[in-house]
Amino acid sequence: MTDKDIDTQVEVDNEQDQEREQAQIIMTWFQHIQGVLKEQFEEYEVDGQIGNNPTYGPMFAFTLTKDEKTTSCGYFLNEIMRNFQTNPNAGLWLSSFFVDLLRSPESHPLPNPPQSEDDAKELLDKHIVPYCATTVREEFPDQKIYVDLELHEEHGPVLEAGFVAVETGNNTCALPLQYLMTLYLLNRDPAEPLIQAMYRLYEENNLGQ
Repeated sequence: MTDKDIDTQVEVDNEQDQEREQAQIIMTWFQHIQGVLKEQFEEYEVDGQIGNNPTYGPMFAFTLTKDEKTTSCGYFLNEIMRNFQTNPNAGLWLSSFFVDLLRSPESHPLPNPPQSEDDAKELLDKHIVPYCATTVREEFPDQKIYVDLELHEEHGPVLEAGFVAVETGNNTCALPLQYLMTLYLLNRDPAEPLIQAMYRLYEENNLGQ
């Protein structure tokens, strides 16, 4: 075996070690979150699965089952880690997404992903984008809001929103359509991050004065 072969083998071993370590971290977080949900929803059976999004990384989806009614919701690992490391009420944050879904008498399985580009375009054009636009406008009834689709160099198609009254400075926020679609497929409200960003603009520009 040559020195080059040895170096290559060392690199492969290191990569495998890193992958194992990362897989262990993901599993540890998964089990922790499943345990938190079991404590929060004692009367439900809690099942979960681990997935990976090529853009947004590892994701978890959990399903609460009771009396043949199932309710599913998903999370990005990076948002879970951020909340559990900085938010003293991370458990409440985690369960809040389920609380909204559980109020409904129907089951809420995860939506089926679009099977083609046409399906994805239809879902965005006819449901996700109009829903986000309407929800943001309803959240700020005292303001004129513009919502538009733009093309971002790095993130591709984005949904952009802003206050018409703010003409200079930091006056818009934008989220990738792919991100909004991913939230929708996790049974999350795709308008929520847009509304949070709009509230930051609202406060930065003293629109409530």
